[in-house]
Amino acid sequence: MSLIPTPPPGTRLSRQTLLVDADDTLWENNIYFERAITAFISYLDHQVHTAEEVREHLNACERATIAAHGYGVHSFRRSLIDCFEHLSDLPITPERHARIISFTDAIAANEIELLPEVDTTLSDLQQRHRLIMVTKGNLLEQTDKLERSGLRPFFSAVEVLAEKNPAAYRDIASRHQCDPASTWMIGNSPRSDINPAMAAGINAIFIPHDFTWVLEHEVVDSPAGDVQLMELGSFAELLGYF
Repeated sequence: MSLIPTPPPGTRLSRQTLLVDADDTLWENNIYFERAITAFISYLDHQVHTAEEVREHLNACERATIAAHGYGVHSFRRSLIDCFEHLSDLPITPERHARIISFTDAIAANEIELLPEVDTTLSDLQQRHRLIMVTKGNLLEQTDKLERSGLRPFFSAVEVLAEKNPAAYRDIASRHQCDPASTWMIGNSPRSDINPAMAAGINAIFIPHDFTWVLEHEVVDSPAGDVQLMELGSFAELLGYF
C-alpha cells in the first residue's frame, strides 16, 4: 500500500472531488447489526452448532438474501428468519417471528452516532473541494440516515447504489464529470469502497473501522498505474492532505 506523505502546511491538494462512503465511515452502523446478531444467537441457543458456526451460517443466509433482495434492515430480517428456519427444529410461530424481528428494532431507532470529528472535517473540506456521498443499500433507509445525521448540506450530490463495483464507479465518474486524477473514494470497506474504485481508475483512501461488516472484508489491492492509495487512521486526518 502506498502512503502519500503529509504535505507541508499550505501545500494540500487543491480542488479535488471526494467521494465519501457513509456507513462506518461517517457514522456508526455495523455495531447495531452486531448487537442484533449476538441477541439472535443467544436466543437460538443451538445445542449442536457453536456460536461461530451459527454466525457462519447466518453469513451465508445474508449473502443469499442480499443477492435476492438487496441491502438494508428488511433484508437482514429475512436473513435472521431464514437462519432460524434452517438451524432450529422449532417451528417459526408468530411469537418466535416477532421475537426475532424485535432484535432489529434498535437498528432503525438508534440516533445517528457520527464518528469523531466527521462534521467539522466535512465542514472544512467542503469549502475547498467537491464532496459527493457514495453509499449503497436501501434508498429510503440511507436517505433517512443522511437527513438525520445533519450532514446533507456538505454534499453537492448523493448516490445510493444497489452495489458498489467498478462499473458503478465509472458511471458516477462519467455523470459527475470526475477527473480520475483528482478524484478520491474514501471509505472503510476494501470490498466496496477501495478495491472497486481503484479498479475503475479512481484514487482511494482507506480508513479502517474496528467493526467493519464481515462480508465487506477483503485484502486491499495494490494500486495500479497512476492510481494512488492512502490509509489513514481517522476521518479527521483527511485535513492533512486536502
